[in-house]
Formats: sequence, C-alpha cells, structure tokens
Amino acid sequence: MTDIEYLKKYLPSDELEEGIKKLKKGIPVQYIVGNVDFYGYKINVNKNVLIPRFETEQLVSITIDYINKMFDKKINILDIGTGSGCISIALKKKLNADVTAIDISDEALEVAINNAKENDCEINFIKSDLFNNVHDKYDVIISNPPYISYDEEIMDIVKNNEPHIALYAEDNGLYFYEQIISKCSSYLKEKSIIAFEIGYTQASAISKIAKIYFPTSKIIVEKDLQGKDRFLFIINKGD
Repeated sequence: MTDIEYLKKYLPSDELEEGIKKLKKGIPVQYIVGNVDFYGYKINVNKNVLIPRFETEQLVSITIDYINKMFDKKINILDIGTGSGCISIALKKKLNADVTAIDISDEALEVAINNAKENDCEINFIKSDLFNNVHDKYDVIISNPPYISYDEEIMDIVKNNEPHIALYAEDNGLYFYEQIISKCSSYLKEKSIIAFEIGYTQASAISKIAKIYFPTSKIIVEKDLQGKDRFLFIINKGD
C-alpha cells in the first residue's frame, strides 16, 4: 500500500487534502493518520514517540514464545523506554502478567498512558531514567532502546520527524544496552528473561557485554524477517 492509499484508507475524506500536503512536506504517514496497528491493537502516535515497526512486533512475538516455554505462572514484566506503550500493551493483552513500563519522557508517557486506557489495559507507568525509580524484581525485562550511532546515516523522514531521544545513543549505539545489562541483576528474579531489539550490526558487541555480566546465562540472537540479527535474549534458567 502506498502512503497515498494509506491516507485514503484511514483519513476522513474531509482531511485528505491536508493530509496529502503534510505527506509532501515529509511528515510520516503514521503521524498524519495519528495511529498504527501494532500486534492487532490501535496505538496512537505523535512526534513525541517512535512509530512502532514490524521488527518490534516480532520482538513481542518471540518474547511471548520464550515466556510461554519458561513460565507457567503469572509473571512481572518491566518495559524499559516504553515510548507509545506498544510493547507493554501487547504483552499485557497476550500474557498473564503484571506490566510496568518506564520512560524518561513525560510526553511519551502521556501517549502511552492514553494508549493503555484506549486498549483497556492496566499497566503501571513510571517516569524513570532507566532503573532510577524502579524498586521491584521482574521475571522479564524487555527493551527496544535507542541504538543508532550519532554518525550513522538514517532516512531523512526518520531523522527529521521522530524523537532523537528515542533514536540515538552514544558508544556506537551501545550505551543503553551496557547500562541496562550492567545494572539489571538487582531487578531480576533468579529465573528470568532479558529481551532486546538491537541494531542488525550489534549482535556481537552486545553479546560480549552480556557475557561479562551474565557469564553463565544463555545468550540467543534471533533474526528478523529480512534475515538480519535483530533480537538478543539473555536467558537465566535459575537452576
């Protein structure tokens, strides 16, 4: 479906002309329409949150598979850098779980809270810079953190519209992975899963970081639908 077809399908006819003007100015079609379908749920988006991608749907799907294999009880999940809340909402809807979602951005949290309400989802939202305001222990920690290096070339439509705080990270895009992995032991139960979306060139570097802090855990890299390394899981079986 082309962007024009997308607008015609999802915008009211009286807003179509204005929508096409915005499209020609380089505004993403998802921001013009104001929402996307993510894992079967309507997720509202604006310039304060990333537009959810197919890859993140796949992150959710694979994570659910791992959770169902490892747990047969109600679990606690922490979503770090929730943005629009799409990951948390999908996991809450599909699993027997208590879900906590954190973000440093007030504007993003406002979007996420409204999305949770619209999807009739009870999620505990906390404003937090990583673990600063987190005090519990979790069975699962999941994150799609900023992972683009500041010198990496990305499409203008992304660079010019989506929030840079949710896109870019220091240390060649690895900063948040190291921060999360190095600190998360205090917030994990003995039997646990850490689930990440990653940049397709970062699997080796993040695996090395994981091995430093979780030397006895199983580290698994999964590919996206294009066959690129896109997800990394740290599995702690607790036995």
